[in-house]
Amino acid sequence: MLKIVASMMTAAIAIVCGSQAMSADYLAGDFQKSRGYSTAVATEGGRTIWMAGEGGIKDTKGNDISNNTPAQIEYIFGQFAETLKTYGGTTDDIVKMTVFIKDQADGTPFTQMRKKFFPRGNYPASSLITIKDLAWPGMMIEIEAFAVIKDACTQGSCSAKPSP
Repeated sequence: MLKIVASMMTAAIAIVCGSQAMSADYLAGDFQKSRGYSTAVATEGGRTIWMAGEGGIKDTKGNDISNNTPAQIEYIFGQFAETLKTYGGTTDDIVKMTVFIKDQADGTPFTQMRKKFFPRGNYPASSLITIKDLAWPGMMIEIEAFAVIKDACTQGSCSAKPSP
């Protein structure tokens, strides 16, 4: 009996999720894609990882990266990658980000730079907020992120959108 139920559940997941390998449904138009974010991201099940805000003025080798926004972005995404690896995930599993920057001029360069951390083009839903200061002098950016790893559709694409 248990075997029959497991087979039925596997079949149901396959029907609901389709055949493409993707763990979330990303809703984004051309403008959103050009800025490296999605309007919304839908997931089903999986393990949610809530990552605290990351930022820093020293890289992993102890080099000073104060006032160096690109180096700080690299550092932050490196920290996210290490954290997610602990749970069996990657930065591709990030579904939501809140980004705090000190200088509005860093907004567009950041949106272009972050695309490289999502090579499949599935960008997280994101907020970009300019603020006066961050935790330490020289800190230019802080990002908090949420990821969903191995959701119910790891074997396919869950989508509220009808299949063609």
